[in-house]
Amino acid sequence: MFKYPAVFARHQEGPLARERESYLSYKISEGFSFATCQRFARELLVIAREFAPKFKFDIGLKEIEETGERWAHSQKRRHRAKKLKWSRELFISVAIDWFRFLGRFQECEITKTPFSELTDDFANYMHNERGLSTTTIRNRIWHGTQFLSWFSTQKRPFSEVSVGDIDAFLALNSKRWTRVSVVTSVKALRAFFVYAERRHWCSQGIADAIESPRVFSQENLPIGVSWKDVQRLIADTESDQPRDIRDRAILMFFAIYGLRSGEVSGLRLDDCNWENETITIHRSKIRRSHEYPITPIVGTAIIRYLKNVRPRCNYREIFLTLKAPFCPISSGGLYNLVSNRLSKLGIVATHRGPHVLRHACASHLLSEGASLKEIGDLLGHRNLDVTRIYAKVDIAGLREVADFDLGGVL
Repeated sequence: MFKYPAVFARHQEGPLARERESYLSYKISEGFSFATCQRFARELLVIAREFAPKFKFDIGLKEIEETGERWAHSQKRRHRAKKLKWSRELFISVAIDWFRFLGRFQECEITKTPFSELTDDFANYMHNERGLSTTTIRNRIWHGTQFLSWFSTQKRPFSEVSVGDIDAFLALNSKRWTRVSVVTSVKALRAFFVYAERRHWCSQGIADAIESPRVFSQENLPIGVSWKDVQRLIADTESDQPRDIRDRAILMFFAIYGLRSGEVSGLRLDDCNWENETITIHRSKIRRSHEYPITPIVGTAIIRYLKNVRPRCNYREIFLTLKAPFCPISSGGLYNLVSNRLSKLGIVATHRGPHVLRHACASHLLSEGASLKEIGDLLGHRNLDVTRIYAKVDIAGLREVADFDLGGVL
């Protein structure tokens, strides 16, 4: 990393050399460039000199910030930095990351939300006794926390909560939520208050009295994009750019297999059986795994990504970020990927995330003559009633029914 003997000696003989070297090796393995690691190394030497006398104790954020402020002023006085901001921020960010890597950073206590003991108890119940998925638990806790944070402003104990409080909370949020979002909140609050009543945290009968706004029968119809737009979306990735190569494989999983974003982000290298040309999809929503054939076009896209784009690292997830520090791409990252590409092509859609491609996949299969059972199996539906919703939007099929000649019966 350093060629000049004097510079090398300064870094090698400086305090905490072994700890600094292990951290830099880790950063290189994570895909950081040599130039970036050299900048880290210079900053680490300064940090080590500042904190070496106190290294036997854990280092807190306040102490790091104060030291970083002093260092920034020192750099400015010596005309090595024009502004305090960048010197201070680099010092603080590298120090926190290094101490955290070494297990010596004193983490700040997580601020407890109002009535957090209730939501923690409810979350344990859903996980340990109900066996609900992580996504379901997270969504219910989020809605419960939203209500409890609002209720805490009323300055009353939870034992005094009433249906009127819930109605007031929903009325307040209905100004910025859609009707479907309010219904989702109502379902989560009902589940929470059923449990709260069972634990005698509040009066009985509140859960049954929570009223939900009406959702019309057509309100939940799947809103996807046309299959021609899907083809345009995938065709737009036909280039040698790393982003296009990765995104092409991801979009195919959404459009051809109809996967959810969590199922794509959770795909691992071990899920691909290249000998039998199959891939295992882990359905977190129904807690099952399904095996699907790897179609030639998808297999080609995956192999090209793995060979030419995917960085070498310890992660087993297939799809990773393109820039260091490399990590598995998140569901939020997948949403942005699809949304940005729809916007780039000027494709108009009410919803802009990966789910529009799942809906487009189902609608396309239906128009091609696939049965609801076949579509449900592909999408991982346990209940055929969930799949039947796509029949409501099969306009061509409905027209055929309307044009059917009953042979003079009418």
